[in-house]
Amino acid sequence: MELRKNPEVNLERRKFSFWMIGLLTAFALTLVCFEWTTFNRTAEGFGQLQMDLLEEEVIPPSATPPPPPPPPPAPSTVLEIVDDEEEVVEEEVIDTEVDDKTVVDVPVRREEEAEEEQIFTIVEEQPTFPGGTEELYKYLGKAVKYPEMAKDAGISGTVYVTFEVDKEGGIKDVKVLRGIGGGCDEEAIRVVKAMPKWKPGKQRGKAVRVQFNLPIKFTLR
Repeated sequence: MELRKNPEVNLERRKFSFWMIGLLTAFALTLVCFEWTTFNRTAEGFGQLQMDLLEEEVIPPSATPPPPPPPPPAPSTVLEIVDDEEEVVEEEVIDTEVDDKTVVDVPVRREEEAEEEQIFTIVEEQPTFPGGTEELYKYLGKAVKYPEMAKDAGISGTVYVTFEVDKEGGIKDVKVLRGIGGGCDEEAIRVVKAMPKWKPGKQRGKAVRVQFNLPIKFTLR
């Protein structure tokens, strides 16, 4: 059987070309090896390190500080010379040594401090006008006189008065909390100050001072 080969892929035809390429490559490598330059590196090219040895400086020891000056002498005691006839008063010496049996006399000062009595606003038994609330309104209706200034100006309303009922039922420190003017405020204060003594208020069975507020109406008829 006859073998068929493609003449384009036949390597026998290119055998000489491959051989020439290999020869030229070997020749080139040989030439490069002969022409390769080597450098001899020695320590001379890097210079020399010069070191100057410094002598160690000797530091002299510090001088010892001078001792402190001596303290000043104590002041001498001055003796006062007195006449024989002059009486010398000796200072009393207090013995500071004490023990369990030592008795110390301490002066007792008794000071009577007047304590300010408290003014109550709410108590167990409120102060009352003699005869009760009904008699209080009767008294106000008879005692209050409408001021002429308030009549002419047509002023009417309620004046709120505050006052203190003391432990004996007396009326003190009368002030107007809210007034209406026209002389009505002054008339309300006059009427309250003129009231008879009240029955005092009580707290825990004892008569106490009580602050009391009272409205007084002024009505034009």
